[in-house]
Amino acid sequence: MLSIALPPIAVAIIYVARMKELGARRDTIPGPIHERWSLRLFWLVGTAIWAGALVEYFVREHRLDWLWFSAGVACAIASFVIRRRAIAALGRFWSLHVEIREEHRFVQDGPFRWMRHPTYFSMLLELLSVTLILRATVALALVPLLYLPALAYRLRLEEPALVAKFGDRYRDYRRDTPAILPWRWPHAR
Repeated sequence: MLSIALPPIAVAIIYVARMKELGARRDTIPGPIHERWSLRLFWLVGTAIWAGALVEYFVREHRLDWLWFSAGVACAIASFVIRRRAIAALGRFWSLHVEIREEHRFVQDGPFRWMRHPTYFSMLLELLSVTLILRATVALALVPLLYLPALAYRLRLEEPALVAKFGDRYRDYRRDTPAILPWRWPHAR
Protein backbone atom coordinates (compact mmCIF):
# COMPACT_ATOMS: atom_id res chain seq x y z
CA MET A 1 0.00 0.00 0.00
CA LEU A 2 2.82 2.42 0.87
CA SER A 3 4.47 1.70 -2.48
CA ILE A 4 1.30 2.96 -4.21
CA ALA A 5 0.80 5.99 -1.95
CA LEU A 6 4.41 7.18 -1.62
CA PRO A 7 4.80 8.80 -5.06
CA PRO A 8 1.61 10.93 -4.84
CA ILE A 9 2.46 11.84 -1.24
CA ALA A 10 5.95 12.98 -2.32
CA VAL A 11 4.44 15.06 -5.14
CA ALA A 12 1.94 16.61 -2.69
CA ILE A 13 4.81 17.53 -0.36
CA ILE A 14 6.66 19.19 -3.25
CA TYR A 15 3.50 21.10 -4.20
CA VAL A 16 2.84 22.32 -0.65
CA ALA A 17 6.49 23.35 -0.21
CA ARG A 18 6.39 25.23 -3.53
CA MET A 19 3.17 27.07 -2.64
CA LYS A 20 4.58 27.95 0.79
CA GLU A 21 7.72 29.27 -0.89
CA LEU A 22 5.70 31.36 -3.34
CA GLY A 23 3.57 32.78 -0.55
CA ALA A 24 6.53 33.74 1.62
CA ARG A 25 6.74 37.45 2.36
CA ARG A 26 9.90 39.00 1.01
CA ASP A 27 11.37 42.45 1.35
CA THR A 28 11.29 43.28 -2.35
CA ILE A 29 11.29 46.58 -4.17
CA PRO A 30 8.30 46.92 -6.50
CA GLY A 31 8.93 48.09 -10.03
CA PRO A 32 7.13 48.41 -13.32
CA ILE A 33 5.90 45.05 -14.57
CA HIS A 34 6.64 44.71 -18.28
CA GLU A 35 4.04 41.98 -18.88
CA ARG A 36 1.91 39.45 -17.02
CA TRP A 37 1.10 36.75 -19.57
CA SER A 38 4.27 34.71 -19.31
CA LEU A 39 3.70 34.09 -15.59
CA ARG A 40 0.17 32.90 -16.35
CA LEU A 41 1.55 30.72 -19.12
CA PHE A 42 4.10 29.17 -16.72
CA TRP A 43 1.30 28.51 -14.23
CA LEU A 44 -0.92 26.92 -16.91
CA VAL A 45 1.87 24.74 -18.32
CA GLY A 46 3.04 23.67 -14.86
CA THR A 47 -0.49 22.81 -13.76
CA ALA A 48 -1.10 20.82 -16.95
CA ILE A 49 2.08 18.80 -16.48
CA TRP A 50 1.47 18.20 -12.74
CA ALA A 51 -2.17 17.19 -13.34
CA GLY A 52 -1.25 15.07 -16.34
CA ALA A 53 1.43 13.26 -14.34
CA LEU A 54 -1.02 12.50 -11.52
CA VAL A 55 -3.71 11.28 -13.91
CA GLU A 56 -1.18 9.16 -15.74
CA TYR A 57 0.02 7.64 -12.47
CA PHE A 58 -3.47 6.61 -11.41
CA VAL A 59 -4.66 5.50 -14.86
CA ARG A 60 -1.60 3.44 -15.69
CA GLU A 61 -0.15 0.70 -13.56
CA HIS A 62 0.74 2.75 -10.51
CA ARG A 63 3.62 1.31 -8.60
CA LEU A 64 6.73 2.63 -6.98
CA ASP A 65 9.89 2.44 -9.05
CA TRP A 66 12.76 3.29 -6.69
CA LEU A 67 15.13 4.38 -9.45
CA TRP A 68 12.62 6.83 -10.96
CA PHE A 69 11.46 7.91 -7.50
CA SER A 70 15.02 8.59 -6.29
CA ALA A 71 15.89 10.54 -9.44
CA GLY A 72 12.72 12.60 -8.99
CA VAL A 73 13.45 13.36 -5.35
CA ALA A 74 17.02 14.39 -6.28
CA CYS A 75 15.60 16.75 -8.94
CA ALA A 76 13.13 18.20 -6.42
CA ILE A 77 15.84 18.85 -3.84
CA ALA A 78 18.12 20.42 -6.45
CA SER A 79 15.21 22.56 -7.66
CA PHE A 80 14.52 23.97 -4.21
CA VAL A 81 18.20 24.57 -3.43
CA ILE A 82 18.85 26.38 -6.73
CA ARG A 83 15.67 28.47 -6.49
CA ARG A 84 16.35 29.51 -2.89
CA ARG A 85 19.92 30.50 -3.72
CA ALA A 86 18.78 32.45 -6.78
CA ILE A 87 16.13 34.29 -4.75
CA ALA A 88 18.70 35.03 -2.04
CA ALA A 89 21.21 36.32 -4.62
CA LEU A 90 18.60 38.63 -6.17
CA GLY A 91 17.41 39.75 -2.75
CA ARG A 92 15.10 42.76 -2.99
CA PHE A 93 15.07 42.56 -6.79
CA TRP A 94 13.48 39.09 -7.05
CA SER A 95 10.13 38.96 -8.84
CA LEU A 96 7.82 36.48 -10.51
CA HIS A 97 7.33 38.99 -13.34
CA VAL A 98 9.65 40.64 -15.82
CA GLU A 99 10.19 43.58 -13.50
CA ILE A 100 13.28 45.79 -13.82
CA ARG A 101 13.70 48.48 -11.17
CA GLU A 102 15.44 51.82 -11.53
CA GLU A 103 18.00 50.86 -8.86
CA HIS A 104 18.22 47.23 -10.05
CA ARG A 105 21.55 45.57 -9.23
CA PHE A 106 23.31 43.37 -11.81
CA VAL A 107 23.66 39.96 -10.10
CA GLN A 108 26.35 37.51 -11.15
CA ASP A 109 26.92 35.60 -7.93
CA GLY A 110 25.35 32.47 -6.47
CA PRO A 111 23.75 30.31 -9.16
CA PHE A 112 23.95 33.30 -11.56
CA ARG A 113 27.64 32.45 -11.98
CA TRP A 114 26.59 29.23 -13.74
CA MET A 115 23.49 30.34 -15.67
CA ARG A 116 21.61 33.55 -16.39
CA HIS A 117 18.20 32.23 -15.33
CA PRO A 118 18.58 29.71 -12.49
CA THR A 119 14.95 30.00 -11.38
CA TYR A 120 13.80 28.79 -14.79
CA PHE A 121 16.25 25.90 -14.52
CA SER A 122 14.79 25.13 -11.09
CA MET A 123 11.29 25.12 -12.61
CA LEU A 124 12.48 22.62 -15.21
CA LEU A 125 13.94 20.43 -12.47
CA GLU A 126 10.68 20.64 -10.51
CA LEU A 127 8.61 19.53 -13.50
CA LEU A 128 11.06 16.70 -14.14
CA SER A 129 10.89 15.70 -10.48
CA VAL A 130 7.11 15.27 -10.54
CA THR A 131 7.13 13.24 -13.74
CA LEU A 132 9.98 11.05 -12.52
CA ILE A 133 8.52 10.43 -9.06
CA LEU A 134 5.21 9.39 -10.64
CA ARG A 135 6.94 7.53 -13.49
CA ALA A 136 4.71 9.48 -15.86
CA THR A 137 6.39 9.12 -19.24
CA VAL A 138 3.69 10.94 -21.23
CA ALA A 139 3.83 13.90 -18.84
CA LEU A 140 7.62 13.77 -19.04
CA ALA A 141 7.35 14.15 -22.83
CA LEU A 142 5.13 17.21 -22.27
CA VAL A 143 7.91 19.05 -20.45
CA PRO A 144 9.88 19.89 -23.63
CA LEU A 145 6.67 20.25 -25.67
CA LEU A 146 4.97 22.72 -23.30
CA TYR A 147 7.50 24.18 -20.87
CA LEU A 148 10.31 24.96 -23.31
CA PRO A 149 8.13 27.06 -25.66
CA ALA A 150 6.71 28.94 -22.64
CA LEU A 151 10.27 29.50 -21.44
CA ALA A 152 11.38 30.71 -24.88
CA TYR A 153 8.50 33.20 -24.88
CA ARG A 154 9.51 34.48 -21.42
CA LEU A 155 13.17 34.81 -22.41
CA ARG A 156 12.23 36.83 -25.51
CA LEU A 157 10.68 39.34 -23.11
CA GLU A 158 13.22 39.27 -20.29
CA GLU A 159 16.53 39.28 -22.14
CA PRO A 160 15.86 42.58 -24.01
CA ALA A 161 14.72 44.20 -20.75
CA LEU A 162 18.00 43.17 -19.10
CA VAL A 163 20.04 44.42 -22.07
CA ALA A 164 18.14 47.72 -21.97
CA LYS A 165 18.94 48.09 -18.26
CA PHE A 166 22.55 46.87 -18.13
CA GLY A 167 23.78 47.31 -21.73
CA ASP A 168 27.18 45.87 -22.60
CA ARG A 169 27.66 44.36 -19.14
CA TYR A 170 24.66 42.11 -19.74
CA ARG A 171 25.66 41.43 -23.37
CA ASP A 172 29.08 40.22 -22.16
CA TYR A 173 27.45 38.16 -19.41
CA ARG A 174 25.04 36.67 -21.96
CA ARG A 175 27.94 35.75 -24.24
CA ASP A 176 29.89 34.07 -21.40
CA THR A 177 27.08 32.47 -19.35
CA PRO A 178 24.54 29.87 -20.53
CA ALA A 179 20.89 30.90 -20.29
CA ILE A 180 19.35 27.87 -18.58
CA LEU A 181 21.53 24.76 -18.52
CA PRO A 182 24.76 25.15 -16.52
CA TRP A 183 26.93 23.30 -19.02
CA ARG A 184 29.97 25.57 -18.87
CA TRP A 185 32.41 26.43 -16.07
CA PRO A 186 31.87 30.06 -14.98
CA HIS A 187 34.35 32.74 -16.02
CA ALA A 188 36.35 34.46 -13.30
CA ARG A 189 34.80 37.82 -12.51
